[in-house]
Amino acid sequence: MQLYCESMTEYKRLKTREVKIGNLLLGNGHPIRVQTMTTTDTMDTIATVEQTIRCIEAGAELVRITAPSKKEAENLQKIKDELHKRGYFVPLVADIHFTPNAAEIAARIVEKVRVNPGNYVDKKKFEQIEYTDAEYAEEIERIRERFTPLVLICKEHGTAMRIGTNHGSLSDRIMSRYGDTAMGMVESAMEFLRIARAEDYHNIILSMKSSNPLVMVQAYRLLISYMMEEFGECYPLHLGVTEAGDGEDGRIKSAIGIGTLLEDGIGDTIRVSLTEDPEFEIPVCKDLVKSLPQSSSVITNANSDILSLRYNPFDYKRRATTAVSNIGGKQVPVVIADFMLAETITPEDLQAIGYSYNVETDKWAIGDAAADYLYSANKKIEFALPGTLRIMCDYSTWLSVSDDAKYFPLFQADEFLKAEKKSTVINFVAVDTKKITVPLLQKIKEDSTVVICIYSTAVNAMQNIRACIVDLMKQQINNPVILAVESHHSSIDEQLIHFSTQAGALFLDGMGDGIWLMNDPSKLINQKVHGRTYLETKNNHQFINNTSFSILQAVRTRISKTEYISCPSCGRTLFDLQETTGKIRAVTNHLKGLKIAIMGCIVNGPGEMADADFGYVGSGIGKITLYRGKEVVKRNIESAIAVDELINLLKESDVWIEPAI
Repeated sequence: MQLYCESMTEYKRLKTREVKIGNLLLGNGHPIRVQTMTTTDTMDTIATVEQTIRCIEAGAELVRITAPSKKEAENLQKIKDELHKRGYFVPLVADIHFTPNAAEIAARIVEKVRVNPGNYVDKKKFEQIEYTDAEYAEEIERIRERFTPLVLICKEHGTAMRIGTNHGSLSDRIMSRYGDTAMGMVESAMEFLRIARAEDYHNIILSMKSSNPLVMVQAYRLLISYMMEEFGECYPLHLGVTEAGDGEDGRIKSAIGIGTLLEDGIGDTIRVSLTEDPEFEIPVCKDLVKSLPQSSSVITNANSDILSLRYNPFDYKRRATTAVSNIGGKQVPVVIADFMLAETITPEDLQAIGYSYNVETDKWAIGDAAADYLYSANKKIEFALPGTLRIMCDYSTWLSVSDDAKYFPLFQADEFLKAEKKSTVINFVAVDTKKITVPLLQKIKEDSTVVICIYSTAVNAMQNIRACIVDLMKQQINNPVILAVESHHSSIDEQLIHFSTQAGALFLDGMGDGIWLMNDPSKLINQKVHGRTYLETKNNHQFINNTSFSILQAVRTRISKTEYISCPSCGRTLFDLQETTGKIRAVTNHLKGLKIAIMGCIVNGPGEMADADFGYVGSGIGKITLYRGKEVVKRNIESAIAVDELINLLKESDVWIEPAI
């Protein structure tokens, strides 16, 4: 199969076709365009115009507006006219689901339409139907007949189109042949793309969205590979993680999915889907784009045949390692809490990393998100530690401690090569990708107690670390690897994006047996973000620890909390998503490992809920429908009692646990 990017070792943009959206050029090396979507009622012209203007002034280069029926599609003309009257000419995108008639109206008005192959013509009734080849071909022909008129209208009016596949809304036909897979997402889009190409229409952008970053990244990679094999070219790509949620979790999940692809030069336009006002999405988009290397250094220590990968980037499989104590093998990745810059370490400090001490009982309580190791640098800890917490310290400090069961050395490369005394259990070795030598790798390979803490100071750090790990695989060096990432950014959002992109990208490729995030809190601006001051609400160790566990949860390698799949709201939303998400979080955030989807309307649920365990979906004004998986359990519940009914459903399903007092 063809590779999915221009280079695996340096930052190079993927070459794509040039597409015109109004006066905006996309693809073919043009800047990565930032966009968002309104949350107002499309029939409320002034509210939609004013929200659109706020988005434009925040930096949006395209703005998407929902058009669920003919009347909303027709009202796009009034919205466009009012925007032009006020001096705003940013291209508008009509978001279409289920209604080809609305798409055909919108395509004559706005600069771009978005259609979802899973529900534009195809059916989604959650029915398992076996199709013969002839029946399958008949369905494709039916799609061709219904989709071609829109293609011809777009071609006539110079309107661009996004063919936007969503993981959770694959049609029954696609599901019957490909299952709930990344390949099914790709084929769903390719069917529509082939129809458009047959009409010599190429003003097309594609997207492969999922609430699961792993599925999303694999789908985009597959799509690029298949387009290049079948057409010899790649169309521009719109990147996004659906229903990412709100707050830090939404930013982390989006950064892992979008940032991983951007790092490999993939993506021509991006949208971060947060359950917040749309203008708050734009700064996150800008931070993602801004974080990309302006230049890159090619890795020199890896073998020259780096492209002959020892892993499959289209199908997740964790790198095989030999376990060293509780690190590596088939064990979940460990989390290292960085106390390098701390002047002292007290029992109270451990609360920030998941441990709380009760003086009366003389016992430690250990949370689900409790760090496994604490890096103390050159400091010794003068109190009894929780049973599950171990200390990593500098080699020179380790030499003077007596507790070999709790303390383990961190070697620099030269120290490790010269050391006469080592731990008999775990020896951490810090490895800079720029300074790896053959003698160092040989020494590591011969020592089954070594855990490699790998980092890079290169501008394209992720590619350098990935290349080094591939080199380890080629040389059959099976020692576990801790991914060490340091951020020097001055804002919380930028640090979240940096940590998530650099570490998340590698975890998605199965690389990494632990995570070690580092920063200097004195360099953080105590900035207001969405009405609250971050550094007043949590200390830095808590921020780093929470981010580490959130990254592992987002890449599905270590589950430590409830996961919320929450749509970003739009003009179709039938209740206050932000308020409702907060209410549901407040009563369910102790249910570790449970996935709860909170969807504003029937378009985003049940299909878009993808792999959620339970769903809370707007089904009418003031009405909620509850799902168990994709099965409707309770219909049209009054919203005033719907959260209580959700709790009752969780109890009936034997997944409810009473919260600790």
